[in-house]
Amino acid sequence: MPEAVVLAAAALLLFLAVVGAMPPSAAVALAAAAGTVLAGVRLSRLAATGGPPTAAAGARPPTATAAGRPSDPPAGTVAAQPRHGRWSRRAALRRRVVGLLDAAVATAGLTAAVPPIVAPAHRSAVVAAGVALTGVLLGGALFLLPGRSRLDRPVRLRRVVEVVSFGVSLVFATWVLLPPGELPPAVRELTVVGAGLLAGLAGTGLADRRRRPGAALCWTGAAAVLLGLGLLLVLPVAGASDRAALLAVPPLLGGMLATATGAARLAGGDPPRPAGPVWPTVTAPAAIATVAAACHLLVVGEFDVTGMLLGLAVIPPMVVRELLSAADNRRYADRLGAQEAHFRALVSGGHDLVLLLDEALRVRWQSPAAARLFGLTDADVRDRPLPELLHPQDAPCAAGLLTGVLDGAEPTLLSARLRDGQGNWRETESTVSDQRGVVEVGALVLHVRDVGDRRRLERTVHRLAATDQLTGLANRVELLRALGSRRQLRHPSGALLVVDLHGLGGVNDAYGRAAGDVVLVEVARRLRGTVGPDELVARLTGDEFAVVTTEGPVLAFGLGDRLVAALSEPYPLPDAGPVRLAASVGLAEITDAGAEDVLRQADLARRRAVQLGRNRVEWYDGYLEEQLVRRLDLERELPGAVARGELDLVYQPVLGLIDRCPVGTEALLRWRSPVLGTVLPAELLPVAGDLDLLGELGRWVLARACRQLADWSAGSPQLWMAVNVTPRELAGTDFVERAATLLAEHGVPGERLVIEVSEPLVTEDAGTVAARLAGLRSLGVRIALDDFRPEHASLAQLRRLPIDLLKVGPELVGAADDPQRPLLDVVVSLADRLGVAVVAEQLESIGQVDRAHRAGCRYGQGFVLARPATAERVEAYFEEFPSASR
Repeated sequence: MPEAVVLAAAALLLFLAVVGAMPPSAAVALAAAAGTVLAGVRLSRLAATGGPPTAAAGARPPTATAAGRPSDPPAGTVAAQPRHGRWSRRAALRRRVVGLLDAAVATAGLTAAVPPIVAPAHRSAVVAAGVALTGVLLGGALFLLPGRSRLDRPVRLRRVVEVVSFGVSLVFATWVLLPPGELPPAVRELTVVGAGLLAGLAGTGLADRRRRPGAALCWTGAAAVLLGLGLLLVLPVAGASDRAALLAVPPLLGGMLATATGAARLAGGDPPRPAGPVWPTVTAPAAIATVAAACHLLVVGEFDVTGMLLGLAVIPPMVVRELLSAADNRRYADRLGAQEAHFRALVSGGHDLVLLLDEALRVRWQSPAAARLFGLTDADVRDRPLPELLHPQDAPCAAGLLTGVLDGAEPTLLSARLRDGQGNWRETESTVSDQRGVVEVGALVLHVRDVGDRRRLERTVHRLAATDQLTGLANRVELLRALGSRRQLRHPSGALLVVDLHGLGGVNDAYGRAAGDVVLVEVARRLRGTVGPDELVARLTGDEFAVVTTEGPVLAFGLGDRLVAALSEPYPLPDAGPVRLAASVGLAEITDAGAEDVLRQADLARRRAVQLGRNRVEWYDGYLEEQLVRRLDLERELPGAVARGELDLVYQPVLGLIDRCPVGTEALLRWRSPVLGTVLPAELLPVAGDLDLLGELGRWVLARACRQLADWSAGSPQLWMAVNVTPRELAGTDFVERAATLLAEHGVPGERLVIEVSEPLVTEDAGTVAARLAGLRSLGVRIALDDFRPEHASLAQLRRLPIDLLKVGPELVGAADDPQRPLLDVVVSLADRLGVAVVAEQLESIGQVDRAHRAGCRYGQGFVLARPATAERVEAYFEEFPSASR
């Protein structure tokens, strides 16, 4: 902004002087004064601070970069201390240079302002003194400019020759263009010498305009300032008009501003400019000399001796410059040849194939390593589009990627299969580099490397890391990866089946682990043979497998049934007979849930299938998870329930169907958990069985029932108490002895105690159960067979076991018009023949009571007759009936 104001003011002053509104000398003096003030203020600030005006006080000194320019050093580093000393010396040198330039600008401004106030007789002497002093100050400043020693000797010599050539040509042009005979010889000679000096300054500035732009501005500005002062000195002596002095204003003002600008760049470290147009160091001097000679011939017509000598002097510097250029070219060619040989040696001996592609993706060049690495010749590759050399499946993707790079996209790694010289496909990776902006290359550069061995190793490692070594199936990690990849789909579908084998541990125990491995391999074969080709089979643990299917729920459930059927077939063993295993399958739908969540859901469904009897398939749903959480809570709270006193018994009266009077009760277990609430036997006993707590619970129930029976003996001496006992409890060697001890301890006759055994469970160990029941019969204890079913095996149990009571459920009682009535009549008739009383249980309507009574059932039990209640409520219920012998 200040420069624009000064230039505008100078233009106004020149205009006023041209139109005669003010004296030309005054306009020159005022314009020079404005430029002097602006440039002087800037130079004074630089001399005072040692840096550019925008630099903050106390800023860190710069350190040298790789390009030889200053930059900021790391704070607090020890290595920065020596650099700080060098920077201080350089800053002091720059301050001296700026001070000299400031003094030179001030002197030039005073010199331009003197003519209007000095007598005409002394003006030339004063201006000459000012020019001399300005030249001395500028020469001292230019001599101290930093950066001269950075060039090597040949470059400095070439620069000197260029400056001399330019100066000689300009001296020649000045000599021949000056009007002959109109100037005094001294003025003519002074003008020619000044032109040579100015040419040297300007030439030096032009030579350094890229490497040292700040110094170049100082050289150029000094030449312009001296040119302006020289015009002020020469024009009056040559007899020019007063207005001719206005010609000195532009170079004088421009030189001052250029000098101040160059000094500011010097103070800031004088960073180099990017490469630009090359200065015509040979053609420019020749052109100047040629144009000047042509103009002289047109105007004057002949050359004097001095002019001819000066014209001939233009030729030697140009010849020397050409010789130096030839030497430089020879050195450059030798260096380029060495670099090319080095490059070829690197490329030929490297492990990458280098390809150059044009914008049509045709191969322009391939490195010599092509024959060694891929067996490719130039005839196989040159001038062919790269996609034609790639596998058809990889070519479209590769072409799209390279086209994107041509359009400006960021280069990425290109993976594709390349056909080698033998016609085989080689797996390759290529690094793409866009070198179209490099003149020497001008193409896309591909560094192609063979990665086949690495890819095969990666696939082998992946197979080992993702495969079960015994069965060859995927492992858990690969299963989770497959589930995760399906989750990434927009609409995840399919199902996960978790398969649990039962009995594999028994095979290992009976026949050894080798036999178990044979079975596992056969299991894997059957699984793969059952599922489809697109479905993944994995082994999770020793006897757990998983299948990922893309089918919907219905077809996935059918697949689960087929898996159960296939895995349930006998497994032949080499040195033993065939063995059978059971399987349980849990199913879970694949949704957008995480892989671990889907696996957990399928595993929960598998556990449910195991609980419900194996060889079955179960779906996961939210209710199932609630049940399993409930199961976990039961397993956590049940141990110690007896010791904590959380168990209780309730009693359900058994009535005679003839007179509807109570004849006995059945003791029913209740767990009053403070955490889970009241838990019934149907939920409690399976958990107790899995935790091996049935014996503990059974002992407590039998003891508590005998004690309660003893309490009721006084009021109802003929009532009996039924206690449910599992076959596992009966199988205990001390059960009969313990029952006898409890009866004796509480003084209860044996016939008052009824032991109930579930008929479906008796078949598990029928011989032992029959022996224990016989022992109980010897004590007088009566035996009841619960959950009786009218099947052949169940009817056989009536003859094998010592039974006193037979309990039938509502499925046999039914309704009055039930077609199964003859079957119930047969069961009652057979029981009468065997001397066994029939008890109809779970009666929930009057119709069922009447049906059981008409069929001949002696006793009945159910909610319609009496609900289970505590001992106190049952006692109150008994008081409503007179005691009777049953």
